[in-house]
Amino acid sequence: MPPALSLSQLDARRFARRAVGLDIAFPDIASALTHHGYVQIDPINVCGRMHDLILRNRVENYQAGGLMRHLHGDRATLAAEERTAFEHHLPDSAILTAFPLDAWPHLLAAMHLRTQRDGAWSGRLTPDENALSKDILAELAIRGPLSSSHIEDKRRSGPGVWGVATLAKSTLQKLFFHGRVLIARREGNRRLYDLPERVLSAKTLTAKEQDAVETARWLVLAKLRQRRLTTLKRGELSLISDEVQAITLNDADAPVLYCLREDVSLFESAPAPARGPLLLAPLDPLIYDRRVTSALWGFDYTWEVYTPPHKRVRGYYALPVLSGHELVGHVDPKADTKAGKLLIVSRSVRRGHSVTPAVKALAAFLDLW
Repeated sequence: MPPALSLSQLDARRFARRAVGLDIAFPDIASALTHHGYVQIDPINVCGRMHDLILRNRVENYQAGGLMRHLHGDRATLAAEERTAFEHHLPDSAILTAFPLDAWPHLLAAMHLRTQRDGAWSGRLTPDENALSKDILAELAIRGPLSSSHIEDKRRSGPGVWGVATLAKSTLQKLFFHGRVLIARREGNRRLYDLPERVLSAKTLTAKEQDAVETARWLVLAKLRQRRLTTLKRGELSLISDEVQAITLNDADAPVLYCLREDVSLFESAPAPARGPLLLAPLDPLIYDRRVTSALWGFDYTWEVYTPPHKRVRGYYALPVLSGHELVGHVDPKADTKAGKLLIVSRSVRRGHSVTPAVKALAAFLDLW
């Protein structure tokens, strides 16, 4: 690994904006997925879904629901040969993401391992789930994409991660985690599953499973591709030291940061005019790592959607405000679809920075006012 680059905080901020795609928009969703390695999917919809809020600041002319249409088609379900991306979980996590096809062989080991572990949500099938799975797979082969509500068996599965679910739902969820079914399309937020060979091409499904070292390396590189400037643990660094550049800030207390060597040229390129102000998604790659956000931007941010109300500092779904090369506050919006308005539950923005253009842009994106 080459010697560390020493940067001012401002230069590092300029790099971070450019590297995560906030200065020059990607021409399409596929380009953004290739650049970032994956986009995190979240079902909560307060002022737009997480993945849409991430991509609207990065993809030219992005429209709400664009990622799902890219994954599964618009009106008709995409054929397996037409798909360029799919939904699945990051290994050893419950994080659901959109992946490009080249991620598939790196997910296989985690799928197999889940079948051997206990777990109400993603672990091995219980005897009842195993028996029902045979019927479900047979039904899918005959009928095509199905959700748990299409399965006639209404038995309950017992306590699980999200409370008591039907046996059909828990079985389908585990089959998905195990790679035996995949999400073929969605109706609203409801998943419809199908057999893998009808969702992904034979070329993708037959790709050779990667060994443990290669998959571990891929995971660290995925972290770098996602965030572009981040901290690395010693074990992570040892796997990809040939791919990264160390960055130190002119602050003795700041952690050592790392970027991909392929991104180093961005430090030398003329800075593009900063777009803004921007309302960032709570899990935006720019601010995903709380420690990096604090060290680089001087901004302590926590997504408080799962924080008890009395402990929240900014609000249930507060969006940080990026103005130029500063994070200057937050806006906590809520879509009132019945009234056709975007409500502002709370806001706190540093004096001298206007957030009105960003709020209007979000309202227009959501077709509200």
